Amino acid sequence: MTLSAPVGEGIAIRCAKVLTMNAEDAVHAPGMVWIEDGALTHVGELREVPEGWTLREEDEMWAMPGMVDLHTHIHSGGFGDTNDMVHSVNPELRAHPALRPANRLVKLACASGVTCLLGIPGSGTNMSGFGVLYKTKTSGSFEEVVWKRVGGLKVAQDSNPARRAGTEGWGNCRASMGWTLEDVAGKALGSRREGRRDPALESLEKVMHRELPVLIHTAGSEGVVNTARMWSRKYDTQCVISHGSFDGWKAASAIAEWGVPVNHGPRTMDYFSSRNGRMNGTGAEYDAAGVPLFSLNTDSSVIPQEEFFLQGAMTARLGGDPYRMLRALTIHPAESFGLAERVGSLEVGKDADVVLYDGDPLDTRTRVMRVWIDGDLQFDREESQAFF
Repeated sequence: MTLSAPVGEGIAIRCAKVLTMNAEDAVHAPGMVWIEDGALTHVGELREVPEGWTLREEDEMWAMPGMVDLHTHIHSGGFGDTNDMVHSVNPELRAHPALRPANRLVKLACASGVTCLLGIPGSGTNMSGFGVLYKTKTSGSFEEVVWKRVGGLKVAQDSNPARRAGTEGWGNCRASMGWTLEDVAGKALGSRREGRRDPALESLEKVMHRELPVLIHTAGSEGVVNTARMWSRKYDTQCVISHGSFDGWKAASAIAEWGVPVNHGPRTMDYFSSRNGRMNGTGAEYDAAGVPLFSLNTDSSVIPQEEFFLQGAMTARLGGDPYRMLRALTIHPAESFGLAERVGSLEVGKDADVVLYDGDPLDTRTRVMRVWIDGDLQFDREESQAFF
């Protein structure tokens, strides 16, 4: 039996359980998913399959939407990060020229159920450029895997740029980083307001007017608050705090009040001494505080991309609700970055990015068995030796 249907025909997958991750948090047990022309045409109860379709009887499997990681660096295949260290801000830089489709790291991501990645520049400078949004297809050209060449801005407002204050002579303390970022943001706002065209600022203009999202690398409670104050209060942008690690969780209540999403990772534990006398599961603290659209990341290859599910499993182990951690790997990152129209949940009309597991997706003993992206089979464990 073939696993991919001819064009114009469909695939019906019958499963033990379908985790939709939709707004109703619907779970169908048993359930069925229909794929036709790269899209989902039915998700829910069992139905009679149309004549001529391929029926997959996966009665022991769990189906879930492909995972979405917003903070990754594997698009070049391990050939280094993308940093332009000449200037402290690089709003004109793009990560997409470094993308190597179907490189080995991307294939591993696919085989682990991660189907959509934002590949971003590094954090060597305050504003390192724009990331590329792409699917983890295991074959295909640049055009066939890329969803958005300009997927969102990467800002680094803490930690890494400050480390270079002494060695590079930039003087990148928190105050100078704030001034530098406000300076370039003001230029972008002024460029549009005054009707001037500056090619270096065109994409940043879109960020400042909520037409593109921005992901901000920041850590620690002070950094998290300063970052949210700038990008959410001073500038009304579609901002997402990335990392928020170490003691950043102590600012979670303020972030929740301001309604700023957090894309947490790669560290999901605060192991320094705290007033409560214990190590703290930081993801669980953000989620418990009511941070909207809490999601997780790997910062791959800091955490290997194929261990993205483990970010959810360990956050659950450290106090988080397991089902909400599944949302943190799927629909929450999609919604926070304006991608939910196509990915993040199993719903009619969305991209057919479907992953089959032989058990609970957060159980470390569970295996990914098959992965469809845009309706095409991209990974089959039974053929995995040939796959790699």
